[in-house]
Amino acid sequence: MPNTGDIEAVDPSQRSDSQVKVYAVPPREGAAPAEIVDGFLEAMTSDDLQFATARKYLTKQASRTWDPGARTTVLADGPTRRANPANDRDAPQVSSTFELSGTEVAVVDKQHAYQPDKGTYRNSIHLVHENSNEWRIDDLPAGLLLSLSDFQRNYHSVNKYYFASAPTSGALGGGSGASGDPSGRNWLVADPVYLRQGIDPETRMDPLTQTVASLLDGPTNWLSPVVGSRFPAGTALKKGVRALTLDDRNGLKVPLNSKASGVGQGQCRQMAAQLLFTLRDVTSMRVAQVELERSDGSQLCVLSADQSQEYAPDHTSGSPAGEYFVDAKGRLVRMRAIGGDTPGKADPEPVAGPLGAGAKPLSTVAVARDERRAAGVSKDSSTLSTSSIVSGGEAAEQLYTSHAKLEKNRLSAPSWDGRGDLWVADRNPANPQLLRFAGGSGAPQSVPVLGLDGARVAGLRMSSDGVRIALLLTKDGHTTLKVGRVNRQGSADSPTVSVVDELRPAAPQMADVTAVSWAGRSRLVVVGKEAGGVQQVRYMQADGSVSGVNPLPGANRITAVAASDDDRLPLMALSDEDGIVRLPPRANWKTVVEEGKSPVYPG
Repeated sequence: MPNTGDIEAVDPSQRSDSQVKVYAVPPREGAAPAEIVDGFLEAMTSDDLQFATARKYLTKQASRTWDPGARTTVLADGPTRRANPANDRDAPQVSSTFELSGTEVAVVDKQHAYQPDKGTYRNSIHLVHENSNEWRIDDLPAGLLLSLSDFQRNYHSVNKYYFASAPTSGALGGGSGASGDPSGRNWLVADPVYLRQGIDPETRMDPLTQTVASLLDGPTNWLSPVVGSRFPAGTALKKGVRALTLDDRNGLKVPLNSKASGVGQGQCRQMAAQLLFTLRDVTSMRVAQVELERSDGSQLCVLSADQSQEYAPDHTSGSPAGEYFVDAKGRLVRMRAIGGDTPGKADPEPVAGPLGAGAKPLSTVAVARDERRAAGVSKDSSTLSTSSIVSGGEAAEQLYTSHAKLEKNRLSAPSWDGRGDLWVADRNPANPQLLRFAGGSGAPQSVPVLGLDGARVAGLRMSSDGVRIALLLTKDGHTTLKVGRVNRQGSADSPTVSVVDELRPAAPQMADVTAVSWAGRSRLVVVGKEAGGVQQVRYMQADGSVSGVNPLPGANRITAVAASDDDRLPLMALSDEDGIVRLPPRANWKTVVEEGKSPVYPG
């Protein structure tokens, strides 16, 4: 602790400054073309407002037309430049061309959405003489070009939140809604984007204000067909607002333009809920309440963080989520999750009802998010059944039977979404299907999956909001992970799923994925291998970017993994060598039971 020096006030609404800052250096007089290119590439990594120094490397016309926010291309090790005289437009004395190359990792578009992309990057940059024979760039790639390390230094992932669209038409009304709405119309869905860590060079907004402005801009293109914003179209921050700060009670006032001035109280509360959920991970202090203001400064509405919880998609039974697995006798058993530091062996108890009786042994299971019902797949992976796990009087309901000849080609492990729907994949090569059981019972709906490109669904995990699905896809002897978008139709009382589409890679670095589980509203825990590598357990964002959480310790031959939306609860996994294991925070894997399978949390 320092014992001298001045006392400096710290604004708790702002993140701490990056440990590394890059200061752009303007071009020196008489610089050669290669030096101009290098200086410009370095200046793009700085926090210089309006990229003023970077623009000094450009011709006047190129400076006017260059849009740094158009896109950000992320390369593994940054761009490599090489002179390419063959493409010079004029004589070498007045024209110079350089080829830029590298290994592309991702592209962040104008909406700040991250899109993983593996491949070779190639582009060119052209220079001419300007201003008394000084070399300047007159033709260049769109947007910014950054190395992965520079991108991670300058940007951070933020979850924006929007409401799941109603199944009928996707139009969103202004009602106040209620928790537990089976249609999901009043549930918030995470939409991850990447924003600047510090002051944005273009907008001059601090991170908190950038986040609010991005939320008001609306959802990203990938998610927009299945969600909507309660903010009226055209809503933005009041003109001139570039900084928002928390007051001494951790409240936030957000002045809006005139587009939002006429909304009712119910709709306004939902607008405030979107803000509260979005800001949870942006500030070092928890935002206690949001007050929305009209353009004239009058109060529109106020909502506290506790009141916003009615819109959360991960409602539980009200008690800490239970840890479940199938024991050596094929019974569904429960072990109460009592905290992250629970060590050693456990004494689990069978659940009530047929699935806990063991008369028909199980191979895999899934527990509904309210922890009142569960689904189980028979020991030979052929039959899916459900029953109550809080009452012993109900017989199991047999929902579906796979007729595949081989056990490995029958049913996957099932999964529940937060709307109470049950999902499973029939891996039968003769008739592969993704199946949904509305309300967890009745006849199945076969849901088409677009973009499989010859792959077969080998496993799945539903998000709590029911809008996204994580799919393990097998093709040519490899299993990869993709996240799909769930499109719903029908009425609010009887929604159906028309299609799962827009599959995007969720673990592009891994050549083979063994297991996956949702570990939050837009985060996954993934078990897999990189090409030529060993098995690892890693947190990934649902958009395919690497989570900022530290790498997880490895375990021996993990074949299944389970995580809770509550990050205070430990990971669980199935190890072929150690049985059911648990990973408490800041510790190593610990064996729970030596014989068991299918570890799961509710969902």
